[in-house]
Amino acid sequence: MKITDAFTIAIRAILGNRLRSILTTLGLVIGVMSVIVLIAVGQGAQVGVASKIRGLGTDLMFVQPGQSNDRTTGARAQAVSLTKSDSDALVAASIPGVIGIAPQISFNAQLIAGSNNSRGPIIGTTPDYVTVRSSPVAEGDFITDSDVERRALSVVLGSTLATTLFPNGDALGQQVRLAIGGPLGFNFRVIGVMAPRGGVTDQDLQAFVPVTTMQSRLPFTRNASGEISVSQISIQTTPKADQEAVKADITNLLVSRHAVATPDFVVQSQNDLLGAASEVSATLSILLGSVAGISLLVGGIGVMNIMLVSVTERTREIGIRRAVGAQSRDIVMQFVTEALALSIGGGLLGIGLGVGIAMGLNGRQVAGQAMTTLIQPWSIIVAFAVAAGVGLASGSYPAFRATAIDPIVALRNE
Repeated sequence: MKITDAFTIAIRAILGNRLRSILTTLGLVIGVMSVIVLIAVGQGAQVGVASKIRGLGTDLMFVQPGQSNDRTTGARAQAVSLTKSDSDALVAASIPGVIGIAPQISFNAQLIAGSNNSRGPIIGTTPDYVTVRSSPVAEGDFITDSDVERRALSVVLGSTLATTLFPNGDALGQQVRLAIGGPLGFNFRVIGVMAPRGGVTDQDLQAFVPVTTMQSRLPFTRNASGEISVSQISIQTTPKADQEAVKADITNLLVSRHAVATPDFVVQSQNDLLGAASEVSATLSILLGSVAGISLLVGGIGVMNIMLVSVTERTREIGIRRAVGAQSRDIVMQFVTEALALSIGGGLLGIGLGVGIAMGLNGRQVAGQAMTTLIQPWSIIVAFAVAAGVGLASGSYPAFRATAIDPIVALRNE
């Protein structure tokens, strides 16, 4: 039997049972579509997270307080181990490869401007922040050395925050009240508005004030010795700096200053964060792909089940073909071709739907989050290859089972 004849017979058999053929391929369509869409979502999430981490700035390192254990409860909590003087010491040390250092301390507060208000993170920092974090100012100025020295009540608003508090766009020079809690609150003058950033956390909702202002106004920002406690020190390195060597220099300096045997702080590079995010996203992609693969497997089982039923229903047809001279390979080709036609057709339809859905989801808001999808060509190839392989496997067993039927017994079948 020629392959064209086998294909013609397969199409005729499929069209002869349209509803059953549609339901048979539906499982494969859903499986292939799921593989493409879910992998696109997983890969898109990986790209999105990496993009947001890079949005923090370039060639960054972060020093944060370490973890301490409560000796009575065993609970872990963040240790208060970093101060602004640590940041000043790092600046004075002129560590090779380091080109910028900015300490910061953050807390949440209610910001009120007339009848408008918004709650968001308040960042106490120094003028170097805009350079270290590559955060340009769209209007006005950022915190200056003079603001830090004078402990000025100056505030710089994130772009979204400025729009929320001042919908008319006249934020510069206006008064904003920072309500810390209860009666504690201070009036600040807006001196600048940041350019839109986004990021891992929505940086456009942040407000920036001089770190010394926070120290003088808020007692909880000072430690027992009266120094300014900071929650993070951001460090920018040169593009080709040996970050491991920079880490070692930072660690040695701070360990010496803190007089501790083991670091009571954590030093991480932007590459460390990207690596961790990539591992999590890769695990997510594998999980989503596995779930989709299961649905593809279930669809293949459905094809095999229908082909077995088809062999049983067409026992007499098989007997007639054998009686007029059809060889075993002809019977095998007939049923394998039919299974492949179902699987390949379902695979192509699944690819079309999967690519369409993935493209439709890209950029859309889902549960308040902007979806990012990245269609991977290899996922299309793998999904189609699996669909074709499933068709081949699903058709082979019923086909070989059909060749085992005795022609005489088949001809007697009703």
